[in-house]
Amino acid sequence: MLEGYSEARHKVRNKIIEVLTNLSIANKLALQALEAEDIKGLEQARKSLKKIFDTTEKIDNDIVLIFAKFTPEARDLREMVSYLKVTSALNRIRTNLNNYIKNMKGVLGEENSEVYKVIKNSLNINRCTLNAFDATLEMLQTFEDNDKIQFLATQIEVEYSKTDDIYSLLEKELIQKMSLSHTVTEEYFNLLKYIRKNLKIIDRLESISSRIIFARMGGKL
Repeated sequence: MLEGYSEARHKVRNKIIEVLTNLSIANKLALQALEAEDIKGLEQARKSLKKIFDTTEKIDNDIVLIFAKFTPEARDLREMVSYLKVTSALNRIRTNLNNYIKNMKGVLGEENSEVYKVIKNSLNINRCTLNAFDATLEMLQTFEDNDKIQFLATQIEVEYSKTDDIYSLLEKELIQKMSLSHTVTEEYFNLLKYIRKNLKIIDRLESISSRIIFARMGGKL
């Protein structure tokens, strides 16, 4: 391996871990705030997202400098290219989470007890997402262990599958409610839309998982 490259690549990976950790914390804060119906808590979770874009931009710049300074060969180049795609996914997670929190803040402000019940039922999606965050972080922290990262990638797929099932049941329940009552139809429709946006977070985590595997073992990106 090129002199100095090992240190540079570890710095990049550690920065990615830092961003992913901050996103996971924001997701956990949002979950706790929604469990407590705490609008101020949601705003705190949203504030913690402000510096994500600046950090991912710095990571991208560091990767470009690695290309220029070390001209890494095939395997090392593959890892750096993967990380460029990972930072893009991290930015999208940040956007999805920010929008979700903003929308949930508005919903809580309406003080509709029936809508609150739906939100509480949807929070299993957030819990699955937190599990996927933990597994993704562990993939980066145990990057040299091929068997471990493949196992963790499978765990993320399982959590993703669970969120699909949770959403399908929730959607079916709300469609039934909307057919019986016209008083909260718009609220339920908007809530489903917001929850779908929340689902995109774990979708992005699965994408990051596949890019970590590509960085380590190759295959298709």
